[in-house]
Amino acid sequence: MTAKLPDRFEFERPLWQQGIGRVAGVDEAGRGPLAGPVVAAAVILPSRWAETGLPAALAGLNDSKQLTEAQREKFFAFITTCGEIEFGIAMVDAAVIDAINILQATHRAMNDALAKLQPLPPHALVDGRPVKILRVPQTAIVKGDARSYSIAAASVLAKVTRDRLMLEYHAQFPKYGFAAHKGYGTAQHLAAIAKHGACPIHRKTFAPLKPQGPKLF
Repeated sequence: MTAKLPDRFEFERPLWQQGIGRVAGVDEAGRGPLAGPVVAAAVILPSRWAETGLPAALAGLNDSKQLTEAQREKFFAFITTCGEIEFGIAMVDAAVIDAINILQATHRAMNDALAKLQPLPPHALVDGRPVKILRVPQTAIVKGDARSYSIAAASVLAKVTRDRLMLEYHAQFPKYGFAAHKGYGTAQHLAAIAKHGACPIHRKTFAPLKPQGPKLF
């Protein structure tokens, strides 16, 4: 007997049944790295897919961290060219992250991504904890990127967009190895910072880049 697959429209379905046809999944990529922007995406999937299921091109859609780079690129291409899917992508750069903190920067990116969906959707499904300043009513879902297809699609757009940006930054600042670690605090990256100092896309308020206060004796 085969195990029953989880219903990854379980959060969208009740909203669709209430007549809320446009439900946006919202997710981000890049909260933890020491360099580069935080990127957020918002995606609205067609409500008719609750009955028809996902198109074959999206078979296996999941949390972007659970996918290979090739799978993410394939899904990204379909989501952004399908025509039936609405999407918005936004980013907040390292300088703004340093100015307002990473949590506020993440929430700003989410709102900016939602703002690209016009008109604004009546409801959003957000990965993780509730976002107090979100511009639309929301349902926050812990591990939502693995439980909702809408959030999973947003997860893919945010991750692929950010990874491509970090490859561009690698070409500008090759000595930091951004192509390999995408700005996360790997041993390779920390060694490069120790050797070369920070570059313009580093988050200066993140340890180990944050200036140490005077030691108390």
